[in-house]
Amino acid sequence: MKNPSPTAAILPFQPTLCPALPTVLGNVDYREFERQLRRIDQLLFLSGVEKSFVAQSLSRYDQQFPAAKTKARHRHQRHSYRALRCNVLRGLLGEDYRGMSRRLAECPLFRWFCGLEELAAVRVPGKSTLQDYAHWLPAQTMRPIIEQLILAAHQPTGAAALELARGIELETVWLDTTCLKTNIHFPVDWVLLGDAVRTLMKATRLIRTHGLKQRMEPPEHFLKAMNRLSLQMTFARRAKDSKKQRKKTLRLMKQQVKVVAGHARRHRELLDQEWAQTDWTRPQAEQVLRRMDGVLALLPQAQKQAHERIIGERRVDNTDKVLSLYERDTRVIVRGKAGGEVEFGNTLLLAEQKEGVIVDWQLHRASAPADARQLPESMERMARAYGIGTIRALGADRGFSSAANQTLLKAKGIYDGICPKPPAQLKERMAEERFVQLQRRRSQTEGRIAIFKNGFLGRPLRAKGFEHREMAVSWQVLTHNLWVLARLEQKQELALAA
Repeated sequence: MKNPSPTAAILPFQPTLCPALPTVLGNVDYREFERQLRRIDQLLFLSGVEKSFVAQSLSRYDQQFPAAKTKARHRHQRHSYRALRCNVLRGLLGEDYRGMSRRLAECPLFRWFCGLEELAAVRVPGKSTLQDYAHWLPAQTMRPIIEQLILAAHQPTGAAALELARGIELETVWLDTTCLKTNIHFPVDWVLLGDAVRTLMKATRLIRTHGLKQRMEPPEHFLKAMNRLSLQMTFARRAKDSKKQRKKTLRLMKQQVKVVAGHARRHRELLDQEWAQTDWTRPQAEQVLRRMDGVLALLPQAQKQAHERIIGERRVDNTDKVLSLYERDTRVIVRGKAGGEVEFGNTLLLAEQKEGVIVDWQLHRASAPADARQLPESMERMARAYGIGTIRALGADRGFSSAANQTLLKAKGIYDGICPKPPAQLKERMAEERFVQLQRRRSQTEGRIAIFKNGFLGRPLRAKGFEHREMAVSWQVLTHNLWVLARLEQKQELALAA
């Protein structure tokens, strides 16, 4: 694998003096977590991940600000170091931005790990700074850095440098897909109209508060009216003539939405033209404008969708559905599981190796292709990252099975451990000991996905927008892999056991 390029030279700096960490007795869990953090600190330094991350951050900074002075570059370098450490620690703790800032203020161990502990007054990043840290590097730049960590743990020289008892193996991998749910409410058609009214009237009220007004009734009047109609729609299901009542209520909702959209457009144009009369800057005004534009652009489609399903009683194709006015990249994913026939989010592909390290991942923005069609792209990414011929065996469920994939794996000399779809072929392959072992181990990949989604990404993942969700996945892949490697046996532990 080639190192990410271009990179910038890291500026020399004087490490700050910090007090020694206190010795905590009587709490095994704390001592174990301290040992884990110290090990992750070693892995970040010895693998070169920390150096590559800071160099990439400086390179992007130099492209954005080519005339920046040394002092500004040094400050950005210091923040880059802290961004890496704070994001890893936040992933391990599962904290939000506000909670993470408080934990940093409370715990000397956390401040030491993030490079914040000083002899003088301690200053920790606030929630806004931690949110900036979460978006420090794009997902495309994070991928080579994560692959660098995996290669360092795999190669003999790298494993020795990381003080691992043995390098991780990349000869066998297991693949599976899951739905990364978007943080939205259940996409009920008429509820989307309520969302539109609430967002537009709140934005309109904000504009009026800053002195720009058009003639209209108070925004609160429209919010109350829409809430009243929403209650009527909810209770209409229990009425004898429920269909008739729902159609009548939806027509009233559409009238209300039409009036609200008209008021919102007029205030939007007023803000766009007269923003200088407010105490906002132009970027602040544009933030409100973008919020209103996004809802106004999707509102006609949401109205048509509600009309088709409730009044017309016609089905709407999944590709034409509006699932959220805010998360536009949300997709309908048919899973057919006991807990739910469909899920709303984006398809996430994960590949793990024997010890549980995630070696490949892909979050799909558009509707994802079938699992079988994702396998060749995943193999190509792994070959490009870890070298052609590194992967020798591959296991997956029957969703990845296809004649084309069987031919591809055979051509590349990779053992096919994918569960076949025909029952007769599955019965025949169950006579192969290696195939049985791969399929038994495949059940652990389900657990790996649960650990990654629930333990690291959180339930639900609160990142907004596909780009930010993609960044969050990359950050948590790095954090998860560091967590797995920190739990592996080290050389000195092996020597003591002998």
